[in-house]
This record gives sequence, structure tokens and C-alpha cells, in this order.
Amino acid sequence: MKKEGKLIVFSAPSGSGKTTIVHDLLKQTDLNLDFSISATSRAKRGAEIDGKDYYFITAEAFQKHIEKEDFIEWEEVYTNNYYGTLKNEVERIWSLGKHVIFDIDVVGGLNIKNQFPDQTLAIFVQPPSIEEMERRLRNRQTDSEEKIKERVLKAEKELEYAQQFDVILVNDNLEVAKQEARNLVKNFVL
Repeated sequence: MKKEGKLIVFSAPSGSGKTTIVHDLLKQTDLNLDFSISATSRAKRGAEIDGKDYYFITAEAFQKHIEKEDFIEWEEVYTNNYYGTLKNEVERIWSLGKHVIFDIDVVGGLNIKNQFPDQTLAIFVQPPSIEEMERRLRNRQTDSEEKIKERVLKAEKELEYAQQFDVILVNDNLEVAKQEARNLVKNFVL
């Protein structure tokens, strides 16, 4: 894979606000960003759109892509729920002359940083507390009680990786966090 453009990784536990921050950054036209659409084997949630929010593929199709080494990174995030970044997705964005922005799990984000250390800005979005994160997950009303408990347990593990990122962005005030993210990305890409 030829190397071009910059890579901006946003990783965080569920409910930390990273997706909201990434969507805000994509509206900043001066940053010249495009969203890396991850592939996943999980089912669609709510109004998610295939090819916009994720590439929704079966676990079997995901396995075939793994065998063909089509991914920059991939992970089985939850049992039989695979997530990954296809090489051709990054190439698609670079061919447009844009920088790639990722909304990706912690391990995947670090894998990208390790493969492209000089081209990547890795930002860990941290919720103010696990309790606040759990409250946000409940307010979304998209997950079962069992899934919320699973996400909270996973978040506690993910927080241990925070120090490996270039920046820890604590999201205790969304407007402040969005502005900080804009400044970090602008300084990196311009």
C-alpha cells in the first residue's frame, strides 16, 4: 500500500462522545478530511446506512477478507462481532487528496498508529468517568442491559490503553472537546 496523506485516529470507549466529535470535524471543510468507513459483521443499529456508517458484511465474508489480507487492521471486538479497516478504503480517500479520519476501537487505533507512526495522530477520547459513560449509553437507548454491562467492562480495559495515544482528550464538556479536537487536527494536517 503506498503511503500518502495523514491519518487521524479517534478511539474511545462507547459513550465517550468520539463519534459526535468526529462528525463535527468532518464539517470543518478547511481540514480536508474524509471518513474511513469500517467494515463490521455486527447488525445495523437504528438508522445506520451500509456504505455510509459501516460496510455491513457477514462474519463469513469478513473471514475471507482476513484470509486475503485485505485489512490494515481488524479485531474481533465482541464475540462474532468483527470490525476492521479495509486497505482499499484508505486508498480511496487518499486518491481524493484527502486525509483519513477514523472512528475506531482502541486496539484498531493503536494498530494503525504502529503501522504508520509518522503519518498518524492518535487521539483517545476519555469520558469524565465510567459512571457518566454508562449514563450516556443508557440515554442512547440502543443497547440491552446486558450489552451496556459488556460495554462498561470493556471500557474499563480500554482506559488502560489511553497513555499509548498521542493525546488524551477528556470529554466533560462537548463544545470544549470539539474545539480542542479541531485545534489538534488543524495543527497536524496544515
